[in-house]
Amino acid sequence: MENNRFETPVTVKSVSAGSTQLLRTAREASDYLLNSWPGKRSPKHRAALQACHDALAGDKPAMNARRAFIAAAREVDVFVSDKAPA
Repeated sequence: MENNRFETPVTVKSVSAGSTQLLRTAREASDYLLNSWPGKRSPKHRAALQACHDALAGDKPAMNARRAFIAAAREVDVFVSDKAPA
């Protein structure tokens, strides 16, 4: 079974909707990286995409994808929080 769920979701700014978006899995993070990414496709963006792909393939833990995604999101200032919602 595919287990790509993040232990704690990541909250990012949803550029298209002008609100925030909660990402709970490597698949959701990958979709955001591919379809909603507001910044340039930097090395951190590519690393996050690869980490998500590795998690979806079952090669690496989802925690790695989460960590790489947060690093990329901070770089383009869409990162909001990595704390569990209240």
